[in-house]
Amino acid sequence: MSSPSNVSDSPITGKAQLVEYVASGEKPKDDWRIGTEHEKFGFRLDDLRPPTFDGDRGIEALLKGLTRFGWAPVDEHGRTIALLKDGASVTLEPAGQLELSGAPLESIHDTCSEVGGHLKEVKAVADELRLGFLGMGFQPKWSRADMPWMPKGRYKIMREYMPKVGGLGLDMMTRTCTVQVNLDYASEADMVKKFRVSLALQPVATALFADSPFADGRPNGYLSYRSHIWTDTDPDRTGMLDFVFEDGFGYERYVDYLLDVPMYFSYRGGEYIDLSGQSFRKFLDGKLAALPGATPTLRDWSDHMTTAFPEVRLKKYLEMRGADGGPWGRLCALPAFWVGLLYDDASLDAAWDLVKDFTLEERNALRDGVPRQALKLPFRNGSLRDIAMEALKISAAGLQRRARKNNSGADESVFLAPAIEVAEANETPAERKLALFHGEWKGSVDPVFREFAY
Repeated sequence: MSSPSNVSDSPITGKAQLVEYVASGEKPKDDWRIGTEHEKFGFRLDDLRPPTFDGDRGIEALLKGLTRFGWAPVDEHGRTIALLKDGASVTLEPAGQLELSGAPLESIHDTCSEVGGHLKEVKAVADELRLGFLGMGFQPKWSRADMPWMPKGRYKIMREYMPKVGGLGLDMMTRTCTVQVNLDYASEADMVKKFRVSLALQPVATALFADSPFADGRPNGYLSYRSHIWTDTDPDRTGMLDFVFEDGFGYERYVDYLLDVPMYFSYRGGEYIDLSGQSFRKFLDGKLAALPGATPTLRDWSDHMTTAFPEVRLKKYLEMRGADGGPWGRLCALPAFWVGLLYDDASLDAAWDLVKDFTLEERNALRDGVPRQALKLPFRNGSLRDIAMEALKISAAGLQRRARKNNSGADESVFLAPAIEVAEANETPAERKLALFHGEWKGSVDPVFREFAY
């Protein structure tokens, strides 16, 4: 989840300005970049509990420790709640999950190097604090009540609003971690095609990266419980966005959708103003009771765009949001998968051919079924694994045609190896952890913190 945006406080004069704001994300192909984000759970090495914000071994101490590597602190009411450096940021999710939002980079080689460097920095400081970090989609051991809350104004507002609109929103905030990639588009037509392909194939990413089979120290009945969480978080701002596949979809239709997503807040004068459940359309007309006569700025709009949580999100780029967090290799595999599909014209055409005849009912059945069954979810005359295998082939070919090579002459397709191995074995990371739980772990999730920590 984002911190306040750095967009200007320019007043909004009408809907056309909002459409233009989204359209201004268009870039020529040579300027397309890759932005990879991932979250991870912190835990204390002695008792496996999540660290609080305060204290000698707290999350704020970790953030301050990371400043030795050139990160600039970001404060809120005198507390360090984020870090900035060279176009990247380190931020906190509501329960202290640590997120790296990477800089816009040219290749998967670059983004994997960035992730690796960040994890080494985190480990250097965490070791001193006797902390560890784990990449999974859902907190495997601790209950919602056990999770701490970070002192960020927007999270207080969301914490109070979430239970009004869904049963699992607080779990989404405190007990989930994801990896996502943010990708560019050249034009409105290019955006539409990429949006449709990535929405239709998002269940494939969920399946390949499924790694959240535990909750409260025991199996939860799902392979991606994180994905299931989103089905009972807030129906006004989640889901598969069926309208994206309708004729005439474009920037304006997405803006209309966002205008109907209830607000959370406005950030003004260094404070978050609670506007939860209120209408951005009324805000445009200066008719919000909490801000009488006030109208929104572009920064309000930029912030509001971050409070919609569909499977794919449009801002000034497209965000792929379907995957569980995981180990370093899978943090590189996720951007590789989507770059191979969406950044090569032939691959994008092939991916569209793969999904263009999916019906609305099929797309939603895949979304609804994949949290429990992942690759084994039945689809037509086979299973979702068949679609995953084909999508991986298309992606690999796209990465090979991109021909972005490292110093050893390897192209970006090498980063697909963890996902290909999962698909070929037809066994998700979640299923492998379940086998360990029922086998050598003897019914305990505690070994996951030792065997799968970064």
